[in-house]
Amino acid sequence: MIAVFFMKRDTQTIEKQENSVGLVETKYYTFAEPPDRLKLISGKELGPITLAYETYGTLNKDRSNAILILHALSGSAHAAGCHSPQDRHPGWWDNYIGPGKAFDTKRYFVICSNVIGGCSGSTGPSSINPETGKPYALDFPVITIQDMVNAQYHLIKHLGIDCLLAVTGGSMGGMQALAWSISYPQMVKSVIAIATSALLSAQGIAFNEVGRQAIINDPNWKSGNYYGSWPPDSGLSLARMIGHITYLSEKHMHMKFGRRFQNPEFNSADFRTEFMVESYLHYQGVKFVTRFDANSYLYITKAIDFFDLETEYGGSLMKAFEKVRSNFLIISFTSDWLYPSAMSKDIVRALRRNGKNVIYTDIETDLGHDAFLIENPVLERNISNFLKSEFEKIGLP
Repeated sequence: MIAVFFMKRDTQTIEKQENSVGLVETKYYTFAEPPDRLKLISGKELGPITLAYETYGTLNKDRSNAILILHALSGSAHAAGCHSPQDRHPGWWDNYIGPGKAFDTKRYFVICSNVIGGCSGSTGPSSINPETGKPYALDFPVITIQDMVNAQYHLIKHLGIDCLLAVTGGSMGGMQALAWSISYPQMVKSVIAIATSALLSAQGIAFNEVGRQAIINDPNWKSGNYYGSWPPDSGLSLARMIGHITYLSEKHMHMKFGRRFQNPEFNSADFRTEFMVESYLHYQGVKFVTRFDANSYLYITKAIDFFDLETEYGGSLMKAFEKVRSNFLIISFTSDWLYPSAMSKDIVRALRRNGKNVIYTDIETDLGHDAFLIENPVLERNISNFLKSEFEKIGLP
């Protein structure tokens, strides 16, 4: 038996809630048409490329109030609002995007796009390769965090925006935000990097690899060529279960589940789900396979593993941030052991040694890495105050 865990939502439809962006539509932008393909960090070229994106709020007359939201591993362009009146699942950062919220859509124009390599509307391994007429599968080129950012640059220019008031994201989204500030310093006024790092730890890489091996060893993976047949759901579900453990803290798991039984009838012969925490992980795995592609999981986790600003800049994190022009808000969580606070402090030290303006907050919480996705008044206050301060500097009301 798999237990269903969810947050109880108000019976009002999302479009009627005063602090919601309401009904939203995913849009698509296609660029890098041959022969003008996008050159990737690997040296290979990719094109055409489609990016799925959503926008919330209104771009002001001088196009100076735009904020780019960058999602984490399993995220999508759908960051806020709902796609229909019957939709009971708002966007992944709905707690923070909307009228009067941290990313106040009465003041700011908010953009979120699905990364290249993804599977939620943007070009990735499940997309059709124009050269073969079949899904790319493993013919899709290796992508990096930098490639994701370079693709987003084309979207932002397409929207007629020359300068972003802020780029922000948590986890892999924070990595993208850091890369944006380094690669396009003239375009980024401020950065909000949450629960992230300048490189993933060896332990983080290890967990990603175990997840990838769960997929690769699923008989249905078929060396990535499973499109049109039964996908490697068991492997992807297991990968999600492994990953989800790293998103929570031990204290939070104990408080939420303890050693409580889901099925009190102990029977070691069939190894059924007995504990509530087991049931919860199974549910997370089953839910994940309905919306994510296994090959995208492989590509995106590898992009996270490859991200290493220190090595890229000759072993010096200080050198990596030498030319940034942005003001920074760096936020970490005390119980996050996947992207621990010490890694955020490394970023803060490197920025301050370069004389950059940076505010750092380490938020006390038992929620672990996933704390940036969960409603938190301290996090909301930090983001809101930082944005108001930054945007007042350039004359926004």
